[in-house]
Amino acid sequence: MQTLQKLFLPNMGCGTWAWGNQLLWGYDESMDDQLQAVFNLCVSNGVTLFDTGDSYGTGRLNGRSELLLGRFNREYVGSNQENICIATKLAAYPWRWTRQSMVRACQSSAQRLGRNVDLVQMHWSTANYAPWQEGRLLDGLADVYEQGLVKGVGLSNYGPKRLKQVQKKFAQRGVPITTLQVQYSLLSTYPVTQLELKDVCDELGIKLIAYSPLALGLLTGKYSVGGSLPKGIRGLLFRQILPGVRSLLACLQEVAESRNKTMSQVAINWCICKGTIPIPGAKSVEQARENIGALGWKLDASEMTELDRVAANADKKMVQNIFQTK
Repeated sequence: MQTLQKLFLPNMGCGTWAWGNQLLWGYDESMDDQLQAVFNLCVSNGVTLFDTGDSYGTGRLNGRSELLLGRFNREYVGSNQENICIATKLAAYPWRWTRQSMVRACQSSAQRLGRNVDLVQMHWSTANYAPWQEGRLLDGLADVYEQGLVKGVGLSNYGPKRLKQVQKKFAQRGVPITTLQVQYSLLSTYPVTQLELKDVCDELGIKLIAYSPLALGLLTGKYSVGGSLPKGIRGLLFRQILPGVRSLLACLQEVAESRNKTMSQVAINWCICKGTIPIPGAKSVEQARENIGALGWKLDASEMTELDRVAANADKKMVQNIFQTK
């Protein structure tokens, strides 16, 4: 059995879905220097958790996010270097159905990173559509930990019922679950308000990571009904949701102005105040700087209550991830 290595988890991380994704985020290789600057700025400001996935990257750029993170990590010189935590998610592809396939997947991620993965996560549960596949993949995830290839194990898109089952299964092998990540924001409170995942995580000693804390950019205040929208799928989604969230955006703006912060910073800080680790993405130094501005202060109880109330009454909510289980 491996000795427990310490995994350092900061108050906020950085999501790297956009690093290599052309389809949704318009990535191209000319952005790489800017992304290195984003990485450097984040680490030097204590944002040392980087969340990636072995499926991140479009087409021929598959695995691009991990390759870039590996390169940026090697080239970084500065403070907080020892706290860098690279978390990757292994996809439950249909052709992955043996324990060994997960071990190999983790080794491939490590190869792209040029170092071991710190935190390995199951990207999604197959319980909703191929329950027979999941047991072996989870066994493989635990094997990776037992073999000392990673410092910690996490899950992604799991609900309380499945989480408890996996926790029990892993506990029998002495494998702790460090983190669970779900889509969580002012526009996606479902995992916490309806599934009560935060309570379950607290009870089991698991840290809850909030991905998409800005709801793909809807909560930044950059987009409005009748204004210019992003291209492609995001634009279509925003067109449907924006009319129903005007009151929430107005409330966010009000809090932001009274705090002398931006709407993004308030939305991210809300996630932190809820006891989660938000992982907003950043494609530019400006975005990274803005995200960092969510740290070092806290919304007060009355601001939280008001934001919660308006969020609960919003006519539209963010579309839930289809892989989210109960």
